[in-house]
Amino acid sequence: MMSEIYVECLVKKKTNVGMRFLRILTMMLAVAFILVGLLDIRALIVGALAGVAAYFVYLNADLEYEYLYLDKELTVDKIMAKTRRKRVGKYDLNKMEVFAPINSYHLDNFKNRTVKTVDYSTGEEKKPETRYVMFYDSGERVVLEPNQEMVKAIQNIAPRKVFTD
Repeated sequence: MMSEIYVECLVKKKTNVGMRFLRILTMMLAVAFILVGLLDIRALIVGALAGVAAYFVYLNADLEYEYLYLDKELTVDKIMAKTRRKRVGKYDLNKMEVFAPINSYHLDNFKNRTVKTVDYSTGEEKKPETRYVMFYDSGERVVLEPNQEMVKAIQNIAPRKVFTD
């Protein structure tokens, strides 16, 4: 009988200033054009389009990432405005090359690689730093912000590839 470890972690992405500004701007434009639209039908159409744009900006301004570790597999879901969920990554941890804190010296050998970077963290530096980097299957650099329980679970299956410095 094999014991399966299940760990879940939820991380809220910090909304940047530009996205906040865009959210307010699209909402104000939608309201203004709808009010003017009471007099002119073309303005009503523009107001409706601005309302749709405001909805999509709202969805992408309020993001959370959910990490789910189960049986040597890590899946990452993006939760938009606590209403929509989308799977954005699935990683077989047998293909992981290294997993270490973002400013760890263990990542020095990987610094000169040109790989695609995906960031599923809060997007902000903290003291002490809580973000980790995983180099995956020679082609992807994944930035995560797991809790200690998840780091321990990943370390249990790949002790020579996981560092906590």
